[in-house]
Amino acid sequence: MASTFGNNCKLTIFGSSHSPIIGMTLEGIPAGLQVDMDNLQEFLQRRAPGQHKWSTSRKEADVPVFHSGIQDGVTTGEVIHAVIYNKNVQSQDYANLENIPRPGHADYGAWVKYGLDFNMAGGGPFSGRMTAPMCIAGGLCKQWLESKGIRIGAHIQQIADILDKSFDEISPELSSIDTVFPVINNDRGVQMQETIACKQAAKDSVGGSIECAIIGIPAGIGGQLFGSVESHLASILYSIPAVKAVEFGLGSSFALAIGSQSNDAYAIDNGKINTITNHCGGILGGITTGMPVLFRVTMKPTPSIAKPQRSVNLKTMEEVTIEINGR
Repeated sequence: MASTFGNNCKLTIFGSSHSPIIGMTLEGIPAGLQVDMDNLQEFLQRRAPGQHKWSTSRKEADVPVFHSGIQDGVTTGEVIHAVIYNKNVQSQDYANLENIPRPGHADYGAWVKYGLDFNMAGGGPFSGRMTAPMCIAGGLCKQWLESKGIRIGAHIQQIADILDKSFDEISPELSSIDTVFPVINNDRGVQMQETIACKQAAKDSVGGSIECAIIGIPAGIGGQLFGSVESHLASILYSIPAVKAVEFGLGSSFALAIGSQSNDAYAIDNGKINTITNHCGGILGGITTGMPVLFRVTMKPTPSIAKPQRSVNLKTMEEVTIEINGR
């Protein structure tokens, strides 16, 4: 099963959580881009599973194998095709859940749409595992944008009720973010890890949010209405299975503001037009203002928890209680 996103740069993701391979094709990257493979692997390693006590225990190397589009570390202008081989699949963990939709997962909707024979082990094509090939494309595009002076960074802003420091809305600092547990305030990061461990010990999970900054993007990118930068970004951000909310700038806090406080006044700085504040998150009318683009995504708690949960058997039409004992 494949899913495609984009126009000028088109990304197609294929495979599923427990299939032999997962992968991506990426069209639109020009020829001649020097790809730093070590940097790409480091980027992929940030989301690879099984590395830390706060991540899934599934262990995958997440080393991409490129079949086309890159030769001797340089893009050729052809479609870039890459795969990752799934090595640590444990489909037997889901044997007792056959025909039983797991609360918080896409199981029920997928079985209604595709039939009960559709393989949803590990979440199937709806799994967070599918963000691995997304990150191949993301890592390549990130290097391409950096060659044009555009930098992107993110940090965990919140886990449960523990808040990290937010980015400075005018001059976000990306270089100081911890890359193992990406937070700005490391003391808050320790508190977040303790909260995760506490909920895990109670056979439960927590939600959180991530803040992202795009620096160096020029003014004038995007368009009105359906061509807005927000709508395009939201579309790809919501493709991450756990994302349930996306906010730009002040986001939902605009509801508590008044116009004279929330408007970003203009000023001239060394011959360049900037805004004094950046409450809009670098986008107005769907078009970039030249200020940093700032947005947040909120993730729901990991749904695979070991606590007993109510569900139904779709074949016998009986209510059942399940416990998820795998990873």
